[in-house]
Amino acid sequence: MRVLVADDSVLLREGLVRLLRETGAEVVAAVGDAPSFLAAVAEHEPEVAVVDIRMPPTMTDDGLRAAVQARTLQPALGVLVLSAYVELSYADVLLSDGRGGVGYLLKDRVASLETLADALRTIASGGTVLDPEVVAQLLVARRADPLAALSRRERDVLGLMAEGRSNAAIAARLVVSAGAVEKHISNIFAKVGLPDVGADNRRVLAVLAWLKAR
Repeated sequence: MRVLVADDSVLLREGLVRLLRETGAEVVAAVGDAPSFLAAVAEHEPEVAVVDIRMPPTMTDDGLRAAVQARTLQPALGVLVLSAYVELSYADVLLSDGRGGVGYLLKDRVASLETLADALRTIASGGTVLDPEVVAQLLVARRADPLAALSRRERDVLGLMAEGRSNAAIAARLVVSAGAVEKHISNIFAKVGLPDVGADNRRVLAVLAWLKAR
């Protein structure tokens, strides 16, 4: 997998490069600002870009805007946003085209190299990966407490769905049967007013489409 890293923090950028290489990824470039990111995408044509939102030159949303522009120029490019913050408008922009191949994870919640590697593989294959905290804050921002009706186990299932996990993977993680997972998912959709649309990527996108329509 060909990966491009874009982060203005030298320590984090170089740390990501080393970690990604441990997973077997080929890091084609590592840059520290948005213009360099766009130039590197054009030059190296990576499969996935790992991008911070707040980057030079303005340290606002330069990284995100560059990622959106890069996906316009190179539609097959997957983008994983690694941020220290949950920025609701950024999540909407990132996922607005509905094409998949995107992710939004919080830096301090990526607990293992395996988690990062799994996220990159999912994104590279066209899937969508969202930190459960991102999904939760999107929900809370648009409804008083849409998760209040969910059981603890349903919350766990929703979090794993947001990470792009399949039903089988969720069942294995929670040590329950596939049938139990299917029942939990049906209950989740019923309680938050969403139809069951099947595949993991479409389920996550359906959640986001519902949120944006509220």
